[in-house]
Amino acid sequence: MSDRWILSSSPHLHSGHSTTRIMGDVLIALIPAVIASFVLFGWRALVVETVCVASCMAAEYLSCRVMKKPNSTGDLSCMVTGLLLAMNLPVSIPLWQAVFGCVTSIVVAKMMFGGLGQNFVNPALVGRIVLTGSFPGDMNTWTHPFAWLGRAADGVSSATPLAMLKNGEIVAERYSIWDLLLGNRTGSLGETCALALILGGAYLLVRRVISPAIPLCFIGTVGVLALLCGENPVYHLLGGGLMIGAFFMATDYVTSPITTSGKILYAVGCGALTMLIRLGGSLPEGVSFAIVIMNITVPLIERITKPRPFGAERRVRR
Repeated sequence: MSDRWILSSSPHLHSGHSTTRIMGDVLIALIPAVIASFVLFGWRALVVETVCVASCMAAEYLSCRVMKKPNSTGDLSCMVTGLLLAMNLPVSIPLWQAVFGCVTSIVVAKMMFGGLGQNFVNPALVGRIVLTGSFPGDMNTWTHPFAWLGRAADGVSSATPLAMLKNGEIVAERYSIWDLLLGNRTGSLGETCALALILGGAYLLVRRVISPAIPLCFIGTVGVLALLCGENPVYHLLGGGLMIGAFFMATDYVTSPITTSGKILYAVGCGALTMLIRLGGSLPEGVSFAIVIMNITVPLIERITKPRPFGAERRVRR
């Protein structure tokens, strides 16, 4: 019998996408943010990013050895986790704390649950949340951009745009829209330059690595709720970690829904929780917590949005 008539289970065609290729695209998409972090915060930014990437690779390699699993560092997922965690840290963070966050992300949030594909929350966000709870002082000490060049009036400032909003201050008196777009404000390494993150997100969309449903619904929900609550939506969209969260973290394949309707529901939930924490919580930022909470609800979202197989009868509960 000819090979063309052999029957097999799906999938019959391979899209050509592999884990390594997808993670490689994410790393490429983060290049503009890495460059922006160097321009804004100097060599210390590259040191933090290098330490985080190297620590995550070492933690995953050692975990594989201890668990007697094949070495999985070649799929580049640990590099993505390390770089994303670094993007969520202040440039002044002690390096040993960054290493601690990397070990937490890889060993606790990823490898202890079986490795890539088995973790139920985004590992990089777990690392950031643990660091925020363990070392709140260092995690909330923000260095002003260009302080490394001696161009900033104050080297260290805690007045991020969202913190100013939380305190009832007028953000426009210190930061213009161009400051928020180009990153001339205090904040984490990878969240300040919104333009760099938008460019990276556009690359992922063009390469079809991510679906536009999650970032558009996430960002749109935050903007609409900010308007309804009488807030300036521009500062909520550009003044925090929304862009890096919407494009690079909420879209994680493992911890986000598969179906389109599930993605929309998930993203709207992320946006609503972000605004709830920003306006009603004690912290000025809520993106990380919102994504992690919605990560936990993904199995339920996929259950209620699972499409019915063609020809299957709808079950009627009595």
